[in-house]
Amino acid sequence: MKQLIVNADDFGLSSGANSAIIKAWQEGILTSASLMVGGKGFDEAVTLARENPGLQVGLHLTLVQGRAVVEHFTFPSLTDPAGNFPVDPVMAGMRMFFLKPLRRQLKSEIEGQIRRFLDTGLPLSHIDGHLNIHMHPTVFDILAELMPRYGISSFRLSRERFGVDLQLAPYRRLGKMADAFIFGRLAERCRPELDRRKIAYTVEVKGLLNSGRMTEEYLLKALDVLQDGVTEIYFHPGCQPDDELAFWMPDYRHEAELSALTSPMVREKLTRLGIELRNYRGEIKHA
Repeated sequence: MKQLIVNADDFGLSSGANSAIIKAWQEGILTSASLMVGGKGFDEAVTLARENPGLQVGLHLTLVQGRAVVEHFTFPSLTDPAGNFPVDPVMAGMRMFFLKPLRRQLKSEIEGQIRRFLDTGLPLSHIDGHLNIHMHPTVFDILAELMPRYGISSFRLSRERFGVDLQLAPYRRLGKMADAFIFGRLAERCRPELDRRKIAYTVEVKGLLNSGRMTEEYLLKALDVLQDGVTEIYFHPGCQPDDELAFWMPDYRHEAELSALTSPMVREKLTRLGIELRNYRGEIKHA
């Protein structure tokens, strides 16, 4: 059997992201969303989630291109003086790995984001990361310790088949090859610890190599190559105009991704192929 989790990232980033996610849940195939607890649209997203209790919500851990929820005063600091994380994910990752004094701040920030989520009263279904930062070795080691403590039993193990994606969208070849290799090695590192702690993950995560361009055309082709078991496909839907979306992701096709999530053709194909929509709790959503 083939089952599909359809997730929207950046819930809480902005009103444009929030509106699109709720539309994709109410009118489309979306089954879950990942909440940015430090985002400008956080309070609105929490209200919308409470009004739509069937929408499963997880934590979109943010340690780059966002704002911290814990103040960090020591040097070196995880943030700038205003509490903002670095914009460059490569530089941020190198600092986290090589600057050992940051580990205590990282643990404080990660735990702070988990607690801020739980303070909303929403059930925390899964954890992933903004720009997949949750797969970073230092970050993952902290998460491996914290997830059982907070009852987090599902994790986005980000890795995707390079050759298959290239058949679906044959561009950015070198960039996709690099991403597939890096996240494949990171996944190999994470998997034994997830198995040991009995934390669930899917057989594949699509959206990694084609992020920001998960259009109807791409999705229709991707459904043909799903593997047996549970796959996650993640999107970044949005409604324009929206300053936050335009600033952080100017090249992403937010409205096209929303159209893919609400496409009647996609619904029909899911039904025809017998692919079940579900969330991380295992609840089925009918296409």
